Amino acid sequence: MKCINKYISLFLVITIALSLISCGKADEDITSYKLYDTSDAYGITHNGASSDVELFAKDLCVTGNEDLGTSSVDSQVASGAAAFNITEQTCVYAQSVHEKLYPASTTKILTAYIACLKGNLDDYYTVSENAVDQASDSSVINLKAGDVISLRDLLYGLMLRSGNDAAVAIAEGICGDVETFANLMNETAINLGATNSHFVTPNGLHDENHYTTVYDMYLILNAAIQNPDFYTIFTATSYTANYTSGGTSKTVDWRTTNQYLSGNVHKPNGFSILGGKTGTTGAAGYCLVLLSENEDHDKIISIVFNADCRSNLYLLMNEMLSNYCI
Repeated sequence: MKCINKYISLFLVITIALSLISCGKADEDITSYKLYDTSDAYGITHNGASSDVELFAKDLCVTGNEDLGTSSVDSQVASGAAAFNITEQTCVYAQSVHEKLYPASTTKILTAYIACLKGNLDDYYTVSENAVDQASDSSVINLKAGDVISLRDLLYGLMLRSGNDAAVAIAEGICGDVETFANLMNETAINLGATNSHFVTPNGLHDENHYTTVYDMYLILNAAIQNPDFYTIFTATSYTANYTSGGTSKTVDWRTTNQYLSGNVHKPNGFSILGGKTGTTGAAGYCLVLLSENEDHDKIISIVFNADCRSNLYLLMNEMLSNYCI
């Protein structure tokens, strides 16, 4: 009986060994991953292979989870903030940059960017009942159902006056409905590396499943300003729109809600404020995503999320710029 067990054991060992060899050959046949060639392409190893691979973050400011510079400013007035010198590709201030926060109307940066990528700014859209169905206290550009307006005019209304109705009209014009546009927002964010975000609406009205991070918003704006149409709209301080409402021509003037550009808040000495987007809801607090330039002509993206009041929003923004971006 012992001998039989020994033979059975030997047979099992041989069978397992043969199966392992067979698996090894099968894996070798089906794999397309060339370890050393791939590593060489990324500069990890050198075996003579040649391939030009651009690293994803080669032109980005990269930061970890550690805060930077918070002890020198009134950081307690906001939940998250950061300042990125995109010319030097450095993060110079960081405060909870990877924490999930509500972006409010700064969401419209992504909405506008997608519209500039996917739409024709000279196309005309007919405003739907759904687009104008906004709460009485909602920020709107007072569109009416049936209005016929260009995408260009909608984008200025979106960014200058933070029109929630304009955001829905844009989403419906680009994708047919808000849900499909939101899917495009999430796809675009992921492609930009903004993987800690999830968007539900094109305007940023509060939803628990609609969130981003300070760092993700930096990634989004950093990509968006490379688009000439977006940059022109984002850096505008005023605009005159002409569209058809109720069958007649209507002309309206819009000015920015950015307190720096409107002259209601003094900018730090040595800085030129190029553009920005504000956002406010009860859950998101006071938010601002800003593009500026220092005396060395370095461009700065600075962000404050969930400040406890408007004055403290600009206080912290001024402190970040003055202390770390000069």
